[in-house]
Amino acid sequence: MIIYLRALRPHQWVKNVLLFVPLALAHRVTDTGLLLQALAAFAAFSLCASSVYIINDILDREADRHHLRKRHRPFASGSLTVGAGAVTASACLIISAILAILFLPKLFLLMLAVYFLLANSYSLYAKKIAVLDVLFLAGLYALRLLSGAVATGDIVSAWLMGFSIFFFLSLALVKRYAELSDIDAVDKITAHGRGYAVTDMPLIHTAGIASGYISVLVLALYINGNDVVALYRHPWMLWLLGPCFIYWVTRIWLLAGRGQMHDDPIIFTFRDSASYITGLIVLVIIICAI
Repeated sequence: MIIYLRALRPHQWVKNVLLFVPLALAHRVTDTGLLLQALAAFAAFSLCASSVYIINDILDREADRHHLRKRHRPFASGSLTVGAGAVTASACLIISAILAILFLPKLFLLMLAVYFLLANSYSLYAKKIAVLDVLFLAGLYALRLLSGAVATGDIVSAWLMGFSIFFFLSLALVKRYAELSDIDAVDKITAHGRGYAVTDMPLIHTAGIASGYISVLVLALYINGNDVVALYRHPWMLWLLGPCFIYWVTRIWLLAGRGQMHDDPIIFTFRDSASYITGLIVLVIIICAI
């Protein structure tokens, strides 16, 4: 049972917390009905994501065997058979669709289908092409925001989408940089099954930091606009968010440059005390602004 749970990668479900963001930014988290819908969307999306992870691990098991950590995954190590994985992935996908049909708007089922197709397109094709792969990853993060908005009937503003695309592009580039750093540590030249070489690390580092800082610029432009006045009583306090995000982005890339970054920055964030403190400060600032 534990080996099946590992194949589902439940630790990756933290990414789906993004589905709650549109509800939170609309200041409607106290609406019990909408919160339950968001929880149903989280469950459906997580199961759909698990089916994608299983398919990805089955297809990528040969490349994973050449990776320092990924070689211990159930399919790469041989702990689970391809047949067992196919059955588990199908079950997750069916239950995900049932949850969407029973409890969520019809459009949410379409969002799940789009995510499933794009995520598998990434596994089959896009992840092997440099630059296209990180654009896919950033797009999949943004799709979670849109799916959350569909689930609760909220609207995702152009400002939020602009911020999220650049912010998540920076995180996707961190992921690639960390993988290349591991490869460089064992004196290899290229990433097996990827479109990058260790000589690309300086470019990835520069692009990642630039993308992270552009996301902060988008945030600043939003705060300076008129839309913010309708949602916040003290909008000037939101300017304090800028230094928080600059600190966090810079720190993440500093750690990546030192070779101390986990190859998945989202998972790293949920294990990092400094990220929790930064997140708490951001939350306090937003509450005070409201």
